[in-house]
Amino acid sequence: MKKILSVLIVSLLTAAAVFAQGANDSANATVSTDGSTSMESVILSLAEVYEENTGVVVTYNPTGSGSGITAVSEGRADIGLSSRALHDDEVASGLTGTTVALDGIAIIVNNANPITDLTVDQIAALYKGEITNWSEVGGNDEPVVLIGREAGSGTRDGFESITGTEDACKYNQELTSTGAVITAVSSNPSAIGYASLSAVSDQVKTLLVNGVAPSEETVLSGDYKIQRPFVFVTNNATELSEAAQDFFNFAISADASDIIADAGAVPLV
Repeated sequence: MKKILSVLIVSLLTAAAVFAQGANDSANATVSTDGSTSMESVILSLAEVYEENTGVVVTYNPTGSGSGITAVSEGRADIGLSSRALHDDEVASGLTGTTVALDGIAIIVNNANPITDLTVDQIAALYKGEITNWSEVGGNDEPVVLIGREAGSGTRDGFESITGTEDACKYNQELTSTGAVITAVSSNPSAIGYASLSAVSDQVKTLLVNGVAPSEETVLSGDYKIQRPFVFVTNNATELSEAAQDFFNFAISADASDIIADAGAVPLV
C-alpha cells in the first residue's frame, strides 16, 4: 500500500510539474508581428482576444508593409503584415502571403469640402496633377493639396495600382502612417488623401467612388473599386513556432471573423 501511495504521489507531483511548466511556457510565449500601419486595428483586436484565451502575447511593430515584409524575410518577425499582395520577386525569394481580410481604401477630404463623389478617373487626374483646383470637379475655388503615404507603404501601392498612378502622383505631403494622413486631411480644407477604411473616423469625410460608398458589403462584392488585401507574410525557410502557427490558424479561421469585422475590415469567412 505504501508503495502504491508513493507511486501515486510521485505521479501527481509529476503531472502538476508538467502542467505548471506548460502554463509557464504559454505565459512566456510571444508571437512577433511587424508591418502595415493600416492593419493596426485588425492585428491589435486579434492579438487581444488571442492573448485573453491563451496567455500568449502577440506583439505588433507598426513599421509599414515594406518594412514588415523585410522583417520576416530577415527573420526579425514571425509574421509580416502587408496591406498589399506580395510582388512576384518577393514570392520568388521564398515568402508566402496569406490574405486574412479585405479592406477598402477610403478617399478622404476635409469635412468642409462640399465634394461627395468622385470617379476613379477624376481621382487619378487629381493625383497626377492634371486637375489642380477643386472647382474643376464641382468644388470650391481652392488649390488641391495632395496627401499620400510614403514609398513602400502598402496603402500607397494599392491606391496607385488601382488608380493607374504609379510613379505619377504629385504629392504635396508623403506621410508615414494612416493616422498621419487622416490628421493632415482633417486640418486642411483643401486636402485630399487616402486611408484604410478600418481607420477612418468622423474627423474627415469619406467620398463615394463611382457612386459607391466603401463598406463591408461593397468591398466584399467588388462594387467598391479601391480595395486591397490584408496579408500575413511568412518565410518558407523558417518554420513558425507552435504559438505563432496557432495564432496564424486562429486569425484565418471563422472564429476570427467577427473580430475582424468589428475592427473595420472585411473577413473572408
